[in-house]
Amino acid sequence: MKKLLSIFALVGACFAAAPAMASEGGYPLEPAPVNTSDLSSLQRGARLFVNYCLNCHGASMMRYNRLKDIGLTDDQIRENLLFSADKVGELMSISMQPKEAKAFFGATPPDLSVISRARGDDWLYTYLRTFYRDDNRATGWNNLVFPSVGMPHVLWELQGQRAAKFSEVEEHGEKVHKFGGFEQITPGKMSKVEYDQAVADLVGFLDWMAEPAQNHRKRLGVWVLLFLGMFTIFAWRLNAAYWKDVK
Repeated sequence: MKKLLSIFALVGACFAAAPAMASEGGYPLEPAPVNTSDLSSLQRGARLFVNYCLNCHGASMMRYNRLKDIGLTDDQIRENLLFSADKVGELMSISMQPKEAKAFFGATPPDLSVISRARGDDWLYTYLRTFYRDDNRATGWNNLVFPSVGMPHVLWELQGQRAAKFSEVEEHGEKVHKFGGFEQITPGKMSKVEYDQAVADLVGFLDWMAEPAQNHRKRLGVWVLLFLGMFTIFAWRLNAAYWKDVK
């Protein structure tokens, strides 16, 4: 029994520590303020995705007409978001070939249909906010969450250009470079608060795109739990009435 309790305690501790886990680059992840029920946020995220991400990344499991689920009409999709296709019913694919993309960036840009499931919202939110200028990289950019990433900072016009400050410290007998904050080089079109909100909108859209029916699933789940709860009470009372005369 004690061994079983110890296992449960260990599992619980792992789940409790999950939000504070660091990225592969050692940089702590920040919680993403994502709300997939906010249609206005999802619409803003869709606009950012089409304008800044869909040039190199595809979303081959998503069709444009599915955006009607977030409150857009066919005409709105056609006039504002349909840049790489001819019909609203087409997939969100790109014309760039994988070989060309690998030659440009050193690696094939991943399809973003389910990137939220693969990486997690916190990873994406922190990643898109921790780019900095690095002249040693071919793209001129680096990232704290994903060091030596081949992707350039496509949102730099919105955030502005920043440099990362590092200091050399000794840890466990070894000298390491420790991040000491960002220094703004040039301003962006958005303030820090506005940019953080824009990234949250984009990550929210990526989260929704990974499972467009998730909100319906959650609402249905609530009704299923309510039904099971009521059925449990009914079955309990029926069982008591059935056995009350049995001695």
